[in-house]
Amino acid sequence: MIQVTPVILCGGSGTRLWPLSRTGFPKQFLCLTGNESLFQQAAQRLSALGNDSIQVAAPVIVSGEDHRCLASEQLREVGIALGSALLEPTGRNTAPALTLAALAAVQNGQDPVLVVTPADQTISNPAAFNAAVQQAIAQAEEGDMVILGVTPNKPETGYGYIRTYQSRSAPLCANVLNVAAFVEKPNKATAEGYLQEGGYYWNAGIFVLKASVWLAAIEQFAPAILQATRTAWDARKTDGAFVRPGQAEFEAIPSQSVDYAVMEHCPSSSFPIQMVSLDAGWNDLGAWDAVWQVQPKDAHGNAHLGDVLHTDSHNTLVHASTRLVALVGVSDLVIVETADAVLVASKSRSQEVKAIVNQLGAQKREEQTLHRKVHRPWGWYDSIDEGGRFKVKRIQVNPKASLSLQKHHHRAEHWIVVTGTAEITNGDKVLTLNENQSTYIPLGAVHRLVNPGSIPLEIIEVQSGSYLGEDDIVRFEDSYGRSN
Repeated sequence: MIQVTPVILCGGSGTRLWPLSRTGFPKQFLCLTGNESLFQQAAQRLSALGNDSIQVAAPVIVSGEDHRCLASEQLREVGIALGSALLEPTGRNTAPALTLAALAAVQNGQDPVLVVTPADQTISNPAAFNAAVQQAIAQAEEGDMVILGVTPNKPETGYGYIRTYQSRSAPLCANVLNVAAFVEKPNKATAEGYLQEGGYYWNAGIFVLKASVWLAAIEQFAPAILQATRTAWDARKTDGAFVRPGQAEFEAIPSQSVDYAVMEHCPSSSFPIQMVSLDAGWNDLGAWDAVWQVQPKDAHGNAHLGDVLHTDSHNTLVHASTRLVALVGVSDLVIVETADAVLVASKSRSQEVKAIVNQLGAQKREEQTLHRKVHRPWGWYDSIDEGGRFKVKRIQVNPKASLSLQKHHHRAEHWIVVTGTAEITNGDKVLTLNENQSTYIPLGAVHRLVNPGSIPLEIIEVQSGSYLGEDDIVRFEDSYGRSN
């Protein structure tokens, strides 16, 4: 029985899918196709790889600290147990992330096959995906390094390519090829030449290999990354399924991708790579034009989600989140509406959305990082109105969840229960409020909001004071490791 550990890389901010994708809620956690997020789809695909000869363990995710509860909650929603969450204190690209996962995999003397995938891809043919990855697992069990290469159907300039060859002296299976080289993203003419020549595949960023093989390869080609990552791993702290490498040690790790650190050096080395061809409707949804490609469309090529009306419009993508969007006589546009931002872009130039995100960052605007509706480990809040000295929020607290025990230096709060039951600590008093009841939290009072019930608690919060920023919180106790 081949032991397989799925590794899902959950980093990345998906800036080209702004305003839906933001730093605080990046694209891998969005439902862009179907009813599950891209991350949930990835977890389900990997969990389905098991058969009579393959045993699949609970997934390991490599994520940022800020997304740990979001990822674990999304796994719970689709009925998948979390193996462990390796929480990076800062982004250091995919080579350190995979090294963390490999070190975790071998810590108890085991050496499973790792199936490593980004969290933000779509597959329209799961059966074909299963067959390709199961073939790759069989190759990896023999000690091979295996990468999945997507059969190209157009001269794409946004992907790196894999150049392959079939060994005549030792032919592999029909869909298993030897990797000759990794090729950078080409220009249009070069990409057209790749299609005509054949033997070139898109690099899907999906790797299948034993943990020990990865550690040996990175020790040879990028020993500084291995040494620094091992130091951070040795300084780790564990809290249930959450594993936190040493922060200072992790920040010292060189930032490099799997491809640059290791894979590009492997052809013609002592670590040859095989490629399994993947023809399963793969798409990495790198920009809004890619989202349009995978969405169902009407007879005029329009892909519309949400409340949308249109007349005489063609080949448009509309994603309406909160209100009606109406189109008249337009073509080849992307329109993405959220509660606090609207994007209108030429579909052919949707890759350039990143330039808007850069402007938001330069101006330090919240729209770069957070939606108006912000998800938290305990639930969410939606800032529905604000003025010079007030802010109004809708707050929903999950059943049995609680906010931290906290106080504010610059604001007071009024709470009105809309649905559910609230258990409220307010200074030295603890009270229970039901629907249509309210209370007042004075400035500086130590307080906490708890949902003791079995249904979501929703309240309206009215803040008033001289400063209403989210950083005006002093936490004394917290269930999610956020105490000051």
